[in-house]
Amino acid sequence: MQPTVEVLNERDYILNVGPQHPSTHGVLHLRIKIEGETILDVEPVLGYIHRSIEKMSEALTYRQFIQMTSRMDYLSAHMNNLACALAIENALQVEVPDKVKYIRTILCELTRLASHQLWWAANGLDLGAVTPFFLAFRDREAITDIFEEVCGSRLTMNYIVPGGLMEDVPEGFADKIKTYLDTFERTLSEYDQLLTGNEIFRGRNIGVGVLTKEEALAYGCTGPVARASGLSCDVRKWFPYEMYDKLSFEEIILTEGDSYARYKVRIAEMYQSIKILRQLLDGIPEGDFQAKVKKIIKLPAGEFYQRVETARGEFGVYIVSDGKSSSPYRIKFRSPGLSNLAALPFMTKGAKIGDLIAVMASLDLVIPDIDR
Repeated sequence: MQPTVEVLNERDYILNVGPQHPSTHGVLHLRIKIEGETILDVEPVLGYIHRSIEKMSEALTYRQFIQMTSRMDYLSAHMNNLACALAIENALQVEVPDKVKYIRTILCELTRLASHQLWWAANGLDLGAVTPFFLAFRDREAITDIFEEVCGSRLTMNYIVPGGLMEDVPEGFADKIKTYLDTFERTLSEYDQLLTGNEIFRGRNIGVGVLTKEEALAYGCTGPVARASGLSCDVRKWFPYEMYDKLSFEEIILTEGDSYARYKVRIAEMYQSIKILRQLLDGIPEGDFQAKVKKIIKLPAGEFYQRVETARGEFGVYIVSDGKSSSPYRIKFRSPGLSNLAALPFMTKGAKIGDLIAVMASLDLVIPDIDR
């Protein structure tokens, strides 16, 4: 669909980008008020793929609704599933085996790597670089192959369940990941050669879409978007879960707050994910892959909240239970994409149309995570 234009007066126009425009990372519609090439205001129009996931989840059991979160931020499926499982386990006061904690953490960091690889591919493509797209998808395929062998799925997983895992990991699980990491750690330097130091790429991103620490906090931004503005907000550090409190890794924080800083944060996070995985792979303990949890789950009456750090920021699950039903009385999901998108009009005011595409690429938007 080509952008359409509405004339407001002799100087100002409304440029409609989307809802099927290739640079909107999903079914997103932007109403952009412009004067010439200069952006005066941006209004994101949402709802084109709204599926009422929260209301649907309230009609499902505590075991069934978890699969719905795989269809939101589908690039963070394991992490979304984990947040739901942890919320239920904490409500039931269930302690899962150490083996489960190791495997869950490994799967989450592999998911973060795969997500950041796809973001890197799309970031380059949005700004006219085609080669990164092929390289990143080459690297990402190896991770999705591992996921497929573990749980039979490459995108929407449904493998992490209340009390543990759907089934045990296959033989050679750790060795295959080690082999992949040995290859990808060398390949990651190619990413720097192609984009990080590229003068055209730097010119399109440095000083573009600046968001200060105070502004990031005001808009509720989380994840790499907030950390690129100097805000410490990594849930793995502040509210550690699974194995994260026993691991050595850095929270990547920069202060420039521009599109280039958001790029550098994610590149550095890939190195940290590799570091985390290497600490875990040699220490996976023996044991069961599930704790004892009743087949029909009923949570005690009350309110329960669990947050995790996905590839895009803080994902939260809020559950209200009446203590009687096997389905939640109320479900609310806190998605990182919605708050990060909310800052887009502020970040692009006074910028050019070309800058808008660069800023959106740096936000790493997954629209189903917003339209839920």
